Amino acid sequence: MSFKKNRRSPLAAIIVMAAGLALTGGGYVAATAAVEAVKPVSAVATAEQISEGRKLFLANCASCHGMNAEGSKAAPSLIGVGAASVEFQVATGRMPGQASGPQLEKKPVQFTEEQINQMAAYVATLGDGPAIPTDEMVAANGDSTRGGELFRINCAMCHNAVGAGGALTEGKYAPALKGVTERHIYEAMVTGPQNMPVFNDANLTPQDKKDIITYLKYVEQTPSVGGYELANLGPVVEGLFTWVFIIGFIVAITIWLGAKSN
Repeated sequence: MSFKKNRRSPLAAIIVMAAGLALTGGGYVAATAAVEAVKPVSAVATAEQISEGRKLFLANCASCHGMNAEGSKAAPSLIGVGAASVEFQVATGRMPGQASGPQLEKKPVQFTEEQINQMAAYVATLGDGPAIPTDEMVAANGDSTRGGELFRINCAMCHNAVGAGGALTEGKYAPALKGVTERHIYEAMVTGPQNMPVFNDANLTPQDKKDIITYLKYVEQTPSVGGYELANLGPVVEGLFTWVFIIGFIVAITIWLGAKSN
């Protein structure tokens, strides 16, 4: 009887709520700490590097992204995109943008590595965002088998099962991943350029990303055991090739033999 009375008292309800909040808050703190613990530790930028990066930004980027990187009708805000986004976009030649279109095209890189790092350092000061990954984080020494499974689950619907690329809607496309550096593959996953979703460390851990990179580099460096793979574009292309060329050749031979017999 005394137990029921204590359980129904206002004090008991307060204790239960406090315990629930403590458990929930503790779990959130632990999860956040786990994610923060695996974030890349980028080199601390000097004041001079940040200053030079701002000068480069104002001269080459501010006309679209705004004097304070606040964005405009022509370009998005860069506040909080992080150094990794700048390194990916500029080091692949996508930025500065050359012309408007469904999506930015790759072109020759217009800045030196030092200048890119300076701009990345400046943008990183505008808001918290993904840092440039370390060499160890992008090393292709993970589990390629597991990476293949992760890639087929998360990436193959756009990039093809072996990273050969594919068409999207409204003139957009998922680029082929052959020849893309390990660093840029990692940066694309954590920044989500253009139509690509963001895969943060809660979605794909750094080890998951390393395994995916390892798989892509394995596919890139390993020749097809089945002979010529028609650029790995899949069964539709292979079937079309078979129909047009092989069956066409058989039909042509049949017609030739029939004409010769007559």
